[in-house]
Amino acid sequence: MKSFLSLLGLTCFFGIGHASQASILTGTSINTSLGSFDLTTGAACACKKLSSLYPSQYISPGSSNYTTQAEYYWDVRADLSPACIFMPNTDDQVATAVKTFVKCDAQFAVRGGGHMNFPGSNNIDGGVLLALNNMTSYKVNSDTIEVQPGMTWYDVYAALDPYGRTAIGGRLKTIGVPGLTLIGGVSYFINKYGFAMDNVASYDVVLGNGTQVIANSTSNPDLFWALKGGANNFGIVTKFTLKTYSMPHISTTIQTFNESATYDYTKAVCSWTLADSDSPVAAGSVITITYNATTKVMEPMILGVQAGISNPPSEFANFTAIPGISKINNVTTGKQWASTLDSPKQMFRVMFAHHSMVPDADVLYGMIQKWKESVNEIADVQGLYPTFVMNISPASAARVAQNNGVGNVWGLDDEPLIWWQLSTGWDLAQDDLRVQGWARQLTEHMHAENQKNGLAREFVYMGDAGEWQDPFKGFDQKNVERMREIRAAYDPKKTFSKLNWGGFKLGY
Repeated sequence: MKSFLSLLGLTCFFGIGHASQASILTGTSINTSLGSFDLTTGAACACKKLSSLYPSQYISPGSSNYTTQAEYYWDVRADLSPACIFMPNTDDQVATAVKTFVKCDAQFAVRGGGHMNFPGSNNIDGGVLLALNNMTSYKVNSDTIEVQPGMTWYDVYAALDPYGRTAIGGRLKTIGVPGLTLIGGVSYFINKYGFAMDNVASYDVVLGNGTQVIANSTSNPDLFWALKGGANNFGIVTKFTLKTYSMPHISTTIQTFNESATYDYTKAVCSWTLADSDSPVAAGSVITITYNATTKVMEPMILGVQAGISNPPSEFANFTAIPGISKINNVTTGKQWASTLDSPKQMFRVMFAHHSMVPDADVLYGMIQKWKESVNEIADVQGLYPTFVMNISPASAARVAQNNGVGNVWGLDDEPLIWWQLSTGWDLAQDDLRVQGWARQLTEHMHAENQKNGLAREFVYMGDAGEWQDPFKGFDQKNVERMREIRAAYDPKKTFSKLNWGGFKLGY
């Protein structure tokens, strides 16, 4: 097998030299710093054209910054070997890239923040990676902010900080705007403002034929609706216009507990999920239990955020009342809080698995104990980092979409739900299938038990799901059929089904 550099050189790759280079190289096995791929006609064609049009924004496997960009992901499993990487600066360049992919019949992936841990959803072996890192411009208006898709949520909060305002977005610093917003988007303030998708006023979109359109309540309203939770099935969003809200201060709490407090903690989680009001105080949380498979000790934890000044935050009184290891309360700003919540790139290999249930403290506590017991079956996995996550979806969050005149593709009832999740980290690729099998079997077993006792619900959130799960099965099926009709209207050549195939796709 010839090396990439000796075969191609640095100046003739994909047609910077002779025009016939693409056809000569087709079928060749190419080595990269991250693996290898077999070069296809489509990829060779697209890379050749993009390298000619935008040489300064084009990265080949022989470029010094190839590995940096090909590894710009949270989950190590997402590290793949694209045939080339294109980093557009403008909407027009994104449109040109899409037209090129279609003309060349080239497979491609699109990356925003790189946080989705579904291998192939935002990277690709042997295709073109369209990396949006360079698109980071924004404009702050009186009650909205216009943001490009290369921004993280920390970037958004920092941009709004001087104005004492916030947007409804991600809870961790490095999560990107486009991925989270297009799959729905859990934030700290869903109980009052709904999900991130419910707070998008307009999208600028590049469609599958390279056409650029605006989707909002008056222009392409069907596409506007479909993008609210429909993921990467319709186009590439090059600008999100997000609603903003006055929030000069937030009150925060970080609380950790001994394992002996797990039952009381679980009761507090259920009470927090069931809390309902027509005028709620905007507040939300990250609720996790970690387990050390060596010491056999669990540690429950909550990160709580509440709009306004309240020290300690009143919305988390049920947790504060439980004796704990530590309790840190503070009054701060959204920017400052987000700056501390990093989830570094290349942190570990990580697998998600998730289902939904209505709150029941006894059953949920039993599930946590079952998870703890089951983790011991894979305790020998190197670098094992198991976490049981509980994302709450209060009834008030669903009512936002029901009452805003637009809705979203989920079609959730105004029923309080707990989205329970297994988040499992580990070190070695050789354990990938083992961890996936373990997580899948345990998740489906506990979900089946909840189906028997009437507590299970079929909604699956893309941001918490395993790659084998089908979130669309849990949507209102009339909505799914409508989404397919909209996809057929806006992407009749199926660019975002056949050429951009990664991630959670609608299917047929």
